[in-house]
Amino acid sequence: MSTAQGQTGPVSPMGKPPTDDTEDDINTFLDHLDDELPEPPRPPHQPLPALVLGAVGVVYGDIGTSPIYAFREAIRPVAGTTVAQADVLGLLSLLIWTLMLIVTFKYVLILLRADNRGEGGVLSLYTLARLAIGKRSLPVLALGIAGAALFVGDAVITPAISVLSAVEGAGLVLPSLTHWVMPVTLGILVALFVAQKQGTAKIAIGFGPIMVIWFGLLAVTGIAHIIAAPAVLEAFNPFWAAEFLTTHLAITSIVLGAVFLAVTGAEALYADLGHFGRRPIMLAWILLVFPALVLNYLGQGALVLADPSAISDPFFKSVPATALPFFVVLATAATVIAAQAVISGAFSMALAAIQLGLLPRMRISHTSANQSGQIYIGSVNYLLLIGVVWLVLVFKSSAALASAYGIAVTGTMLVTTTLAVIYGIKARLMPVGAIYAIAAPIAVMETAFLISNLSKLFEGGYVPVLLAATVGIVMASWWRGTQIIQAKNDKMAIALAPFVKSMAKSSVGGVSGTAFYLTPDPDIVPSALLHSLKHFRVLHDKVVLLTVETLRVPTAAPEERVTIIRLDDRFTSLTLRFGFMETPNIVMGLSAARKVGLKFNTMTSTFFLGRRRPVVRPGFGVGQLMDKVFALLTRLAADPTDYFHLPRDRVVELGYRVAV
Repeated sequence: MSTAQGQTGPVSPMGKPPTDDTEDDINTFLDHLDDELPEPPRPPHQPLPALVLGAVGVVYGDIGTSPIYAFREAIRPVAGTTVAQADVLGLLSLLIWTLMLIVTFKYVLILLRADNRGEGGVLSLYTLARLAIGKRSLPVLALGIAGAALFVGDAVITPAISVLSAVEGAGLVLPSLTHWVMPVTLGILVALFVAQKQGTAKIAIGFGPIMVIWFGLLAVTGIAHIIAAPAVLEAFNPFWAAEFLTTHLAITSIVLGAVFLAVTGAEALYADLGHFGRRPIMLAWILLVFPALVLNYLGQGALVLADPSAISDPFFKSVPATALPFFVVLATAATVIAAQAVISGAFSMALAAIQLGLLPRMRISHTSANQSGQIYIGSVNYLLLIGVVWLVLVFKSSAALASAYGIAVTGTMLVTTTLAVIYGIKARLMPVGAIYAIAAPIAVMETAFLISNLSKLFEGGYVPVLLAATVGIVMASWWRGTQIIQAKNDKMAIALAPFVKSMAKSSVGGVSGTAFYLTPDPDIVPSALLHSLKHFRVLHDKVVLLTVETLRVPTAAPEERVTIIRLDDRFTSLTLRFGFMETPNIVMGLSAARKVGLKFNTMTSTFFLGRRRPVVRPGFGVGQLMDKVFALLTRLAADPTDYFHLPRDRVVELGYRVAV
C-alpha cells in the first residue's frame, strides 16, 4: 500500500471538468491543476464566547419566544372577570417545573451528553441505541423513524406560529395594520428561508446579539412586575402546581396543552447539538436563557394579579406603552429567529436520515469550516418553506395554529425519552433502577402533555400527524427498498481478491484505456463491472476501482488524500478522501493520484456507474405502496455524476432492473 500526497481545498474556477477536445489540453489541465491549488490554511478554532452567542441566537430562538403566547393560552381557561392568586401561582409553578424537568434536566444535563460523534437529535440517539443493542431491532427503528417524522411536523409548524404571533402584536401599536398581518408574515418567512443558504454561522452572527437583547429585556420586564407583586415567587414551590391540577380536573387537559407551549423548541435544542457543541448550548441556557424565561413568566403572573384585564395579552401589556413599538419590532425579529432553531435542526435530521439509509442522497452544503454540523440542504429548505406558507394561508392566526402545535413536539419528546432509556440500559450507563427512577417522572409528564394535546386532534392537531405520517412513510419506504436491494446484491456479491486472480487467467478480451468503476465497498466487485463483463465480455487494459470517502475534518491532509493499492498489473484500488468542507470533485482527486504514479490517459479513460432501477411487482397492499414510493425516490435522488463532479462526456451508466 502506498499513501500519496495531493492538494486540498475548495473547487476553484479551474476545478471544472475539462471539455477540450484534445488529449494534450486535458492532460495539461490536470498538470496545471496540481501546480495552481495550494493547500489551504487550517481554519482556526471558533472561540467559546462566539459559539455561546451563536447558540443563544439559533438554538434558543424557539423556546425564547414562548413567553409571547404560552402564559396567555394557559391562563385563559381559568380566568373570568377576576383571577385567583392560587390559580396564577399554580400555572406559574407548572411553567417553571416544566422548564426545569424537561429542558434543564432532560435535555441540557442529560441528553446533550448522548451525542453521536458530536451530532444530536432523535436519529443520533436511535443510532446510539441501535449500537448498544448490537443487532437490528425493528421496534427501535420504528421509534427512530417516528421521532424524526414528528420533528419534521414541528419544523413546519414552528416558523408559522412564531412569526404569526409576533406580527399580530403589531395590531397593538397600529390596529389599522391588522389586515397586513398575512402579507407581512409571508414576506418575512420567505426572506428567512431564502437566507438559509448563507449558513448557520453567518445567520448566528446577526441573530445572537438580537436574542441577547431579547432575553435581557424579558428579564428586566419580569423583574419590574415581580417587585410590585413578590408573592409570585412562591411559584417555585411545586405544591402550587399539584394543587392546581387536583382542583381543576375538568380543564387540566386544556391547560397542560397550553403549558407545554413553554418548552417547544427543546427538541430542536438537542437536534442543533452538531451546530455549536454541548458546552456552548449548556452555558447559554444556564447563564442567560433559563433565568430570563422564568423571570418573565413570573412577571406576567404578577401583572395579571395586579390587573386582571391584562389576561387578554399579558406579554405585550407588561411593556410600558412608550416602549411598545420597539418591543413589537424586537418580538417580530425574535420570532423570525425562533424559526431558525427547527430549520437548522431539520437540516441535521435530514443528514442523519441520509447517513442511516432512511432518505436518498441529497446535495448537502457545509457552511462552516469549524463545525461539521453546520450544513444547508436546499431541497429540505424549500420543502419546509412550502409547508410553512401553506399552514399560514390555511390557519391564518397563531391562536388557530396553537391547537396544531403540541402533538408533534410531545410525540418527539416521548420517543426521545424512550430511546434514551433503551440506550442507557443496553449500554449499561448506570443501574437499571436508577435509569427508571430518572426517566419515570419525565415520561409521566410528557405522556400527560401528549394526552392533553391529542384532545386537539380535530381542531388542527391532525396537521402534524398527517405531515409526520407522510414523512414516516417516505423514510420507511426508502429503508425497506434499500434493504431489499442490498439483500439481492449481497447474494450476488463477489469478493474482490479472488475475482482479480481469476481475471488474470481469464480469456476475456481487452480494450485499450482505463476504466474507473465507482464503488462504495473496495473489497467487493462493483456491480457495474460485473454487468459490463456479462454483456460485453471485455475488460479495459487498466481497471481502477474508485472509492470516495468523506472525513470528519474540514479538509483532508495531503498525506491522507489518496491511497493506492496495486492489486496486479491490470487492477488498482484507489481511495480518494475529502474533508466535509470540500466538494467531492473526482477530477481534482485524480490530479493528486497522478502525482504519485497512477498512470492513465484522460482521453482514453471512462467512468462507469451502476444505476439500479427498481421495478415494482403488480399487486395491491401496503408493501406495493411502499415499493412505489421507493421507486419514485430513486428517480429524485441526487445524480452521482453531478455529486462527484465527473466529466459528463466520460461517464457511462450501466442500468439494471431490480424487482422489489
